[in-house]
Amino acid sequence: MADESREELKRKLDALRARVDDLQGGVRLAAHHDRIEDLTTTLTVLPQRLAELRSRGYVFEKALEGKLDDLGARWPDVRERVLSQVGREARHLGRELRTVEQQVQQVSARSSALPVMQALLPPVQSAVDSLEQQVRAASGTIEGMYDQLEEQVGKLESRFRRVDWVLDQFSEATFPLLPSEAAVAAVRARWDKDGKDDPAGVLYLTDQRLLFEQKQEIVTKRVLFIAREKRTIHELLLEVPVGALDSVRASRRGLLGHEDHIDVHFATEAPVTAAHFHLDGQDCEEWQALISKVKAGDFDRDRAVEMDLDLVERTRSAPTRCPVCNAPITQRILRGMDRVACDYCGHVTRL
Repeated sequence: MADESREELKRKLDALRARVDDLQGGVRLAAHHDRIEDLTTTLTVLPQRLAELRSRGYVFEKALEGKLDDLGARWPDVRERVLSQVGREARHLGRELRTVEQQVQQVSARSSALPVMQALLPPVQSAVDSLEQQVRAASGTIEGMYDQLEEQVGKLESRFRRVDWVLDQFSEATFPLLPSEAAVAAVRARWDKDGKDDPAGVLYLTDQRLLFEQKQEIVTKRVLFIAREKRTIHELLLEVPVGALDSVRASRRGLLGHEDHIDVHFATEAPVTAAHFHLDGQDCEEWQALISKVKAGDFDRDRAVEMDLDLVERTRSAPTRCPVCNAPITQRILRGMDRVACDYCGHVTRL
C-alpha cells in the first residue's frame, strides 16, 4: 500500500511540474504579444491591400477607406494601453510563479518522505490552481481591451480576401466588362436544369448584369469506367441585364438545410424565363439581397469611384426607335454600351 501511495504521489508531483512548466508562457502573457504584433502588421498592410483592390476595379463600399482610417487612428493608443497592462500583469504573475516553483521544489526535495509529501502536496496543488485562475483572469481582462478591434480587423481581412477572389474570377471570365460596369460578386454554382449533366461554373453579378459561365472539366471517353479523355468547357451560357430580373428567391435545401439555392425569374425579353442555381459556399440570402440591391441601384450610391457621367447621359439619351425602319428598339441599353442593333432591319446605331 505504501508503494502504491508513493507511486500515486509521484504521478501527482510529475503532473504538477508539467502544469508549472505550462505556466511559464502563460504568466508572460506571450500570446497577447503575438496577437498585438499581428494586429499591428495587419493594420499596416490593409490600406495597401484595399488600394490594390481599387486598382483592380472594385469600386464599391466607399466606407472601407474610412473604416481603415478609423482603426489605424485608434490602434496606437489601444496598443500602448494593452502592452502596459500586459507588462503589469506579467510582472505580478511572474512573482507568483516563482513562489509556486519554490513550493514545488520543496515537495520534490522531500519526495522520499511519504508523510511529508502527503502533507505538502495539496497546498501546492491549490497554489497552482490559483495561479492558473489568475492567468486566465488576467488574459481575459487584457483580451477585452482589444478583442472588438481585432474582430473588426478580422472582418475586413475576410472581406478583402473574398473581393480578391471575386476579382480573380472576373479576370478569368470569357466576357469583358462594359465601360463603367463593375464587379459586385461571384460564386461557384451549378445551374440546375433537368438534373442530368447540369452545367457547373461561376455565377457573376455586376452592377448591370447577371451572368453564368460554365467552367468545368468533363469526361469525353471512358474505358471500363475509367476516364481516359477529358476536355474543359469554359463558355458564357447566360447574360441578363439586371433590369430584366423580375424576382429572386433564396432557399435552403438538403437533409439538414445546408444547401444554398436561388431561383431567379426574368422579364419576357430575357433568353430564359427562370433559372435555378445551387450555390457553392456562399449564403443564398446574401445573394438575394445583393441582386435586390443592384436592381434598386443601391450600388451606384455606394461607389468609391465616381461614375462616368458622359456614359450615363449617353445611356439616358439612347434612341427608342430605329432611325432607318422606325421599329422600336427592344434591347435594354446598358451603361457603357457604344452601339445598339435593330432587331428588325439589323441597322447598328452608335450611341
